[in-house]
Amino acid sequence: MPAARESLLDAAFAALEGRPWPRVKMAEVAAAAGVSRQTLYNEFGSKEGLARALVRREADAYLSGVERALSGASGAAGPRERLAAAAVWTVRSATENPLVRAVLTGCWNERLPTSGTSVASGVTSVTSVTSVTSMTSVRTAPPDPLPAPGELLGQARDRAVRLLAGDWPPGAVELPLACEAVARLALSYVVAPAPAADVARMVRTVLA
Repeated sequence: MPAARESLLDAAFAALEGRPWPRVKMAEVAAAAGVSRQTLYNEFGSKEGLARALVRREADAYLSGVERALSGASGAAGPRERLAAAAVWTVRSATENPLVRAVLTGCWNERLPTSGTSVASGVTSVTSVTSVTSMTSVRTAPPDPLPAPGELLGQARDRAVRLLAGDWPPGAVELPLACEAVARLALSYVVAPAPAADVARMVRTVLA
């Protein structure tokens, strides 16, 4: 049920904006999405499963935004400008979305959905697994691992290398090194925020 799944994830994200994750109730998420609680458990198995799916979706949306920035406007922007745009997107996305910031930095706080599973490492805690014995037909397949901070940054770098390979100017610094440097520069601005214009300007200076 793709539509129900997206509605549930939207409802979970909206709930997270209003209260800490430990106070988000599964019944409230289901009601906000317009589906039954059974449907929610059928789709995600547990609150932990919902949390993992939500974090994964937001991480994937961040990477999609990186690709859009690197693609440029109708191909008119040069590769350095596209790298700068990707860096700006990284900082803005992390500023606006606490889940993206947490996945990029590995810094999770009590408001975010970390109970039961360490989303950065995929390790399950045996002391806090959500009980779903009262529900039936839940999914029991192991969840896909979530990216650790370095892995997500690496995925963004690899996309940059792939999308810019055909346009990178001869004689410039090696493309993989440039993409790695820009990714880590953007991450530094996530940790110590600054205006987006400063991020773009710094990338242009480093790549000049």
